[in-house]
Amino acid sequence: MSSDLEAEALRDSALKSADPRQLFQAFLVLTRNAGAASLQPMASEMSRFAAEEPFLVSVATGVALSRAGSPAAAFHLESALLLFDSLGLHHDPLYLECAIFVTLTLIRPHEARQKYAAYVDKLAFDPAARARLLAMIGLGDAWAGNLVRGQAEMLEARDLALQAGRPDVQAEVTSWLIKCEALRGDLAASAAHLAEARSLAARNGSEWVAGHIVEGSAALHFAQGDTEAWVAMLELMVGAGMGVDSGLTFEYRWELATHHALFGAPTAAAALLDGVPPAPVFLPGGPAMAAWRSWIAAPDDVQRMQEFEAVLPELTRPAERLPRARMSWLLGAHHGRQGRRAPAVRLLEAACAGYAAIGAGGMLTLVEADLRQVTGGRPSYTPPPPLASKPGEAALTGAEIRVAVAVADGLSNKEAAERLFVTVKTVEFHLGNVFRKLDVRNRTELARRRDRLG
Repeated sequence: MSSDLEAEALRDSALKSADPRQLFQAFLVLTRNAGAASLQPMASEMSRFAAEEPFLVSVATGVALSRAGSPAAAFHLESALLLFDSLGLHHDPLYLECAIFVTLTLIRPHEARQKYAAYVDKLAFDPAARARLLAMIGLGDAWAGNLVRGQAEMLEARDLALQAGRPDVQAEVTSWLIKCEALRGDLAASAAHLAEARSLAARNGSEWVAGHIVEGSAALHFAQGDTEAWVAMLELMVGAGMGVDSGLTFEYRWELATHHALFGAPTAAAALLDGVPPAPVFLPGGPAMAAWRSWIAAPDDVQRMQEFEAVLPELTRPAERLPRARMSWLLGAHHGRQGRRAPAVRLLEAACAGYAAIGAGGMLTLVEADLRQVTGGRPSYTPPPPLASKPGEAALTGAEIRVAVAVADGLSNKEAAERLFVTVKTVEFHLGNVFRKLDVRNRTELARRRDRLG
């Protein structure tokens, strides 16, 4: 059954039985597929249960308003979290899912693990519900700057959704993986998940997932070094107002305006910013947005560049680790183009350190290329070529490489699972693929080829 039909069936049953929990289950199903317009009627229906289920009603109202881009959403979402704590709802799986959902909607991704992961580990869930919860915690980890852990958890969530026969949950988490893997530098895996997410979204008719696919596709084009395609995707996202749910609407517009300002289209850059209100400081990167905007207006002005750099230390929240590295990169690369070697090196090295700290290997590779242009340097070490798979076999995926490296380092399956933040079964699954693809028979043979695993 498609998700919209499932939601409709749950809604009809809930209205007949006057069961607000069942009505909210229908609302949750819709959130995995529908846009803002479809959520609001369901939230309105929930409002008549405000006396008996104030928490669920606050969640539904806040999420629907947030999807519509309404500033009133924050009040209802904050109220929901206060109710969750004051009523002691941590041990109810439905309420727990809602609390994680609200926390991410409020753009506090680092709190998802901090506040709720222990409860997720303790409570019993069916595979589909566990997949959804694990996916959201993984998304929170990645968003908060731990791409390695986030990717591992989302991959496990995707496998759980597949086992549970829930293509809607699989589509959602797969669409989140596209961007995470692009940032990590797992470009083949990102491209494969892009194709998978498109197919799943089409099967479910998912407007919500389709938006994340566009954002993920943009990240993949960027990681591949295809600037023309990336700019086209920025134009698409800015025109459609994407990024409301993640607070990236301003960043996408600023990125596009920066590109035009730096590469000969100042009028187009000015038009993108004309009449646009200042970016709220509570959004990730918000404290630096005014200085970034000022620099866009006069990109060769050294004083404006210095003022922009001076506010970067204010980006201290977990969700600002990625934008801080990106802003350092933008400034450093332009100093380099203008022949100012010292500030270029300082900022590009800061960007490299920032990306390395969060596991964004794909971005690190691109920044290093800019850094080498400034310094004229070359890597002092050239790694051996990666191991080739057997003829007819696909290359190792990013997840398989990480498992192979951990096992080749001498770790047991349990130790590898702990290092990679996945289950032992996930390690066993990927290790079986590694042995088959590389035509190795045991861990000793794999260890002998450790240096060529990448």
